[in-house]
Amino acid sequence: MSGPKQRLGFWYRVVAAIVRPVLMLLTRRDWHGAEHLPPVGTGVVVSTNHVSYVDPLTFAHFLWDNGRAPRFLAKEAVFRIPVLGRIIAACGQIPVYRDSKHAAQAYRDAVAAVRRGECVGIYPEGTITRDPRMWPMVGRTGAARVALETGCAVIPVAQWGPQHLLPPYAKLPSPLPRKTMHVSAGPPVELDDLRKRPITSAVLHEATERIMDAITGELAKLRNEPQPATRLDPRGQGAPPADSREDDA
Repeated sequence: MSGPKQRLGFWYRVVAAIVRPVLMLLTRRDWHGAEHLPPVGTGVVVSTNHVSYVDPLTFAHFLWDNGRAPRFLAKEAVFRIPVLGRIIAACGQIPVYRDSKHAAQAYRDAVAAVRRGECVGIYPEGTITRDPRMWPMVGRTGAARVALETGCAVIPVAQWGPQHLLPPYAKLPSPLPRKTMHVSAGPPVELDDLRKRPITSAVLHEATERIMDAITGELAKLRNEPQPATRLDPRGQGAPPADSREDDA
């Protein structure tokens, strides 16, 4: 498969040409809802849950094979990895500088990418879930902020299965037997009523709750289980200690 019909740059296509065949070999795919992804040239935010360090690859595989090449927000430390960091930057991914004077730059870059017609991938949880049953946690407001600023759609996507290929915080994958990557995209999150209001913290919170509700609903369908009544707040009580490698964007 040649990939999305858009200008992506040399390194993006090289990485896709290497990673996609590996994923095709190592995984099975159970994909749903690709019809909800807008066509190339339409700016969009796609937001998903986070269950494994490998799920950005399986998420990107779903998007790539369905015509969209994602630009992910990723923590700045990834861009400082020798060689790999330069390749990630050359692929047009967006660094997130947390707790620094550059923290707002990722937001500006994401807005600019959406306005160019790009597909921007944002993990609202900001890290692998710490919920004991691996349900999505309370989300951060970045995806909502970008969507309300640009007027673009937010497509909720749920993933289930990458945690079996590479368990959370594990160092080595478990490729055999082949694992199935279940991915389901839902219809755009309803935000039209919020777009008419000033972008306040209350509006961002409401929009984020709707995004997380939609992602959790898609995940409940994949897991064939009822979703929990409440979401774990990692900044509150009851979350297991964070691993030092956490806080992926």
